[in-house]
Amino acid sequence: MATLKDVAAECNLTVTTVSRVLNNRGYISDKTRKKVYEAMEKLNYQPNEVARSLSKKSTNTIGVIVPHIRHPYFSEMISNIENAASKKGYKVILCNSKGADHKEKEYLDMCTSNRVAGIILFSAGVAVQEFTASNIPLVTVERFTENGTAAIECDNRQGGELAAQHLIDVGCKHLLHVSGVSENSMPADDRAKGFASVCEANSVDYVEVSTSLGQYNSLDYHDMLESALNLDKEYDGVFASSDLIAAQVLQVCAKLGRRVPEDVKIVGFDDVMISQLTTPPITTIHQPIKEMAQAAVDMVISATSGNTVAKRTLLPVTLVERESTQR
Repeated sequence: MATLKDVAAECNLTVTTVSRVLNNRGYISDKTRKKVYEAMEKLNYQPNEVARSLSKKSTNTIGVIVPHIRHPYFSEMISNIENAASKKGYKVILCNSKGADHKEKEYLDMCTSNRVAGIILFSAGVAVQEFTASNIPLVTVERFTENGTAAIECDNRQGGELAAQHLIDVGCKHLLHVSGVSENSMPADDRAKGFASVCEANSVDYVEVSTSLGQYNSLDYHDMLESALNLDKEYDGVFASSDLIAAQVLQVCAKLGRRVPEDVKIVGFDDVMISQLTTPPITTIHQPIKEMAQAAVDMVISATSGNTVAKRTLLPVTLVERESTQR
């Protein structure tokens, strides 16, 4: 079985340098890091994570707790977090809570017992007060809590404002907004506030319909959307609080014989891949997912090193215009 000395000899580096790469300590160039990992792979060297965690009091792993893994937004966010963590020499433990508070608490406890370097949490449910005693950095994404180490958010209110203004600019006069889950506080609530403020400032009629927890968990909004669009056939613009919902609005419009964008114009939110795969492609609010993922990983690593990180980081969003709102 290969040893640390074997890896050092293979890549012509000192044992100390190889150890620094494995433990992510101090500055290491990308070239050196790559050389060490290639030597490890060639020799099939497996670091003793248990021994490392006992000596460091933590491992080079980051716990990521999400309420969904099937949702396109979370899938893309997970992929970007894993990529950002890997470049820094960290691995990811992925936990899918399915929105259940008790599962989130269990995963928080599991991450603590496994000595993770930090946790990135996507949730508005579980209380984190009792978790703070563990002294493990807790970075929340799209949720702010005073008890967390740091929070990364996009400007959801700005997104709602941009969506409303764009629909008005392309000639819509009777708008429908499909907002967040009525039972829970969510980022989509701020999107709704921004949307409403612009509609009211421009004296444009709008209706907001909330989604349910059951629909959020199943990711199926078809029946609700069909009822809403059938109820008032004058809607000429729809702002959906996610691209997933916007894609289903497209399907329902096709079923009801409403042409997009001729009869109804649609704006989504997130700018995930599904927004580019529909016919027509969906105009959406671009959420800086890659930048948010990178910031979350950087804050976990920085806090682990004892550095002070910003308590709250708000990133701007932008409008991406596609064919679903074509004039």
